[in-house]
Amino acid sequence: MKIAIFAGSTRTGSINGKLVNALHPLLVEAGFEVTVLSLSDYEMPLYDGDWEEANGAPETAKALAAVLSQQDAVYVVSPEYNGSLPPLLKNTIDWMTRIGTMDQYHNPIWLIASCTPGPMAGIMVMRQIQYILTRIGTQVLQFQLGVGNAATAFDENGRLARDFEKDLADKVIMNLKKRLKS
Repeated sequence: MKIAIFAGSTRTGSINGKLVNALHPLLVEAGFEVTVLSLSDYEMPLYDGDWEEANGAPETAKALAAVLSQQDAVYVVSPEYNGSLPPLLKNTIDWMTRIGTMDQYHNPIWLIASCTPGPMAGIMVMRQIQYILTRIGTQVLQFQLGVGNAATAFDENGRLARDFEKDLADKVIMNLKKRLKS
């Protein structure tokens, strides 16, 4: 089983990057072949139909689409910006809808997680990402992982520190495995 995981933020020290790093060993332990991606490796201009008409889709968008279409699952871990998704993630999603048959959305099952400094654990951004992905025909796993109060969410080794989030992360992974086997 192959899964790609990435944060919707490329900021140094991103708490969602920390969550990606905490989920990575859990996915490996569950038997997944994990590819950790960084959106900074796939820079794309702000989506503009005129730019696309003149230049076509960016090669970086095509490269990312090729990687994602080969996965059984894709795990997007996103910060919440003012109650919404970050522009980097939205722009990536928009460009990816311009690539070929959209296998990058239709083949893998998508998972959503968020980590926030406050107690709400990214509930608003996870809803919005689920809505957008569902709208474009993506299979989205209904179980999501929200991690709030990020300052105390990780232990000294970078793993999830609290039992609630550990159990929820395991539940998400277990449900993904079940879904992939059906």
